[in-house]
Amino acid sequence: MADLSTTGEGERPPPGAVRRPDIVPYIACWSSEHRPQGTLVVRGGGIAYADEGPYERDDLGVLWKRVGISPGKGRPEFGNVHFLRQRRAMRKLLCQICGGPSDRTDDGTLWIVGEDADYPELHKPGFVTTHPPLCVPCAVTSVGACPHLRKRHVALRVKTFVVAGVHGVVYQPNGMLPVMYEAGGVAFESRRIRWVLAGQLIMELQEFTVVDLAAEHAAYLKRAEARGRIFGRR
Repeated sequence: MADLSTTGEGERPPPGAVRRPDIVPYIACWSSEHRPQGTLVVRGGGIAYADEGPYERDDLGVLWKRVGISPGKGRPEFGNVHFLRQRRAMRKLLCQICGGPSDRTDDGTLWIVGEDADYPELHKPGFVTTHPPLCVPCAVTSVGACPHLRKRHVALRVKTFVVAGVHGVVYQPNGMLPVMYEAGGVAFESRRIRWVLAGQLIMELQEFTVVDLAAEHAAYLKRAEARGRIFGRR
């Protein structure tokens, strides 16, 4: 997730003042959204909440972290992803920054990954990411504002992709109470899937092309201008 909280020199608030960032990514968690995680137990060949409710798992039976829903309240936590919004953005192909539709053309859906173009994993089948796609304006904003993306990023047009698994904390049995084993990605077909407390969906990018973001932005502006001539500007 792009961190858009940085400010330029001369824009610092006075001591003691709280400055809200101009842009908070749609998938960012807010301080008001923390919830107690509850007690995990071993049940049914995996982990479960001791007081598990009917909406704690997804349609594949994967157990998810508990989180509140109150975006805009408190302070944004740019390093903490809100799993419900991340999950929604992945499944509905929403922009991770603004929450609107991501940019899709005949060449594919726009993704930004924080790697160099010669990163070896980019040139192998099945590159995986927990980052949802973006619209073009938010992609341009992200690579200019995020410290990590300013150092390295690659824009991709992805034609084929599939939700392949989850990222979270994997547990192992220890009597009736499970213990944490490791954090990482787990594929849906893995036997460990019932032992993971999920925090993010993982998308596998199967067929994609590296593109120039500046050229994508120019093409987007031309499309927007053409739509404006046809439908008028509001």
